[in-house]
Amino acid sequence: MNKCKYKIIENKEIAKDVFKMILEGNTECITKPGQFVNIELEKFYLRRPISICDYDEKTITIIYKVVGHGTEKMSELEAGKELDILTGLGNGFETKLSGDKPLIIGGGVGTPPMYRLCKDLIKDNKKPIVILGFGSKDDIFYKEEFEKLGITVYISTVDGSVGTKGFVTAVMKTINDFTYFYACGPMVMLKAVCEATDIDGQVSLEERMGCGFGACMGCTIQTKKGSKRVCKEGPVFMKEDLIWE
Repeated sequence: MNKCKYKIIENKEIAKDVFKMILEGNTECITKPGQFVNIELEKFYLRRPISICDYDEKTITIIYKVVGHGTEKMSELEAGKELDILTGLGNGFETKLSGDKPLIIGGGVGTPPMYRLCKDLIKDNKKPIVILGFGSKDDIFYKEEFEKLGITVYISTVDGSVGTKGFVTAVMKTINDFTYFYACGPMVMLKAVCEATDIDGQVSLEERMGCGFGACMGCTIQTKKGSKRVCKEGPVFMKEDLIWE
């Protein structure tokens, strides 16, 4: 974990209520796709945990949706503003288990961490297939960025305005030759994905957090291996370890 000041390079809306922020600063503690940052905002008691979409030697890219006062405040921040951020949080995805043709599933704002995951899998000579699920065409983001990686991208929308009508599981039914799966999105989506296939996989859970690094125990869940903190032992968990209620 690293605590540093990061400068906002860019903060712009890329879809309905969805913003992309590029931050300049130390990235040495980020080691795996699926990790997250925890951002301190003025006049807010708790930091805001946001998944990492991408990073390089000097910058971090995050994508977030305005859903409350905290993220609304974030959307108003301008380039040049410095933020106090904890980085390198969470365990991230394990790419060595993917097999040759992993299926990558992102639902809504669960999409961003799957982008870096895809890049890392491609670097390892894997051939990922991507399913991105959204509510409607106005909610879609990063489709072109995934396609530029040279991979097949399927889109599902609840209202059928783009791609397959329905949820990501509707697309899953048409893909029979994947070797493993990775998923990030709402709990109801993750449960449905896990129940839709017998193939092994990893899921990244969305959970309210307090400290973001395991001290407060506020994001603890029950798994088949006992109590686990989503911010510390997660947010990524093996499919077989999860208990769905």
